[in-house]
Amino acid sequence: MAPNALITGWGMYAPSRIMTNEDLTKLVDTSDEWIVSRTGIRERRIAADDETTTSLSVRCATDALAVAGLDPMELDLVIVATCSPDYPLPATSVTVATALGATRAAGFDLQAACSGFLYGIATGSSFISSGMYRNVLVIGVEVLSRFINWSDRNTCVLFGDGAGAVLLQASDQPGGLLGFNLFSDGTGYEGIIVPAGGSVCPASPQTSADAKHFIQMAGREVYKYATRQMADSAVDALRNAGLTVDDVDQFVFHQANLRIIENVQKQLEIPAEKLFVNIEKYGNTSAASVPMALVEAVAAGRVKPGDKVLMVAFGAGYTAGAAVVEWTADPNRAFLAPGEQTRLGQPRRSTAEPALAR
Repeated sequence: MAPNALITGWGMYAPSRIMTNEDLTKLVDTSDEWIVSRTGIRERRIAADDETTTSLSVRCATDALAVAGLDPMELDLVIVATCSPDYPLPATSVTVATALGATRAAGFDLQAACSGFLYGIATGSSFISSGMYRNVLVIGVEVLSRFINWSDRNTCVLFGDGAGAVLLQASDQPGGLLGFNLFSDGTGYEGIIVPAGGSVCPASPQTSADAKHFIQMAGREVYKYATRQMADSAVDALRNAGLTVDDVDQFVFHQANLRIIENVQKQLEIPAEKLFVNIEKYGNTSAASVPMALVEAVAAGRVKPGDKVLMVAFGAGYTAGAAVVEWTADPNRAFLAPGEQTRLGQPRRSTAEPALAR
């Protein structure tokens, strides 16, 4: 019988610098009331000058490995889901694996924008169920602040930096990924786009002067598509798992916009107490959004062994993904090193020691 891919470790990292809505009023014509009423965002985290996609990944991955009690040398594969890599090449996954000491691990980056982490979960679980690998680290990470035009009110209020990771391990125990749905529709590729820097529009002094290396977004079109597709992907993943909305104990949606979350919640008739939301603290962290929300939901006591968790995301491409997971790990396994009283899943100072496992 094919092994199951269980989540045995989890971790997140949020940079210590906080940018509030009030801070943004000094950059663009906006207000706290305007941002909150339209997005639900009150603040976001911004990476320090010496922080990179690799360094954020290593912080959350170190916690995930520690929670599981796994030596990095036992990793078989590192998947990094991101649309803000350190370099166009090489893959960020290889620098992450090296920094972790995962000398045996293969690695590759996965680009499905905000849906990337769920694509990574599906991919990592497939490697495990095939019998090819036993220990797969899946990271969702973004340093989007480096791709933001801070004079564009339509985008600069939305995005933040962060990272989240889970460790998937092969097991004969029931649980893990029960069903998933992956979706793409390239007809909407211009809805969220960085126009320059690729083969279509190579980097040049003119593309830089025209601010074409920053994220551009058609907000209304994206909103309409996202609300419909997130609901459809959720239903398809549940059907694939042989479950219904009523069977789900915790819903973890991509934290892109509170109005999108509430719209999908209404469509699926999800009770408020089953829906985890943390967008007010971090904004849209793209591929990092779902794993960060998952880690905080676990830390808040919202997820326990035996629970069915539905994770859903929508992103540029357009892409969408949904995964139904049966949680099997003891959420109390995770705690921070001596001197750090905050539970794992809460933002840590950059000087904090890695989490330990009991």
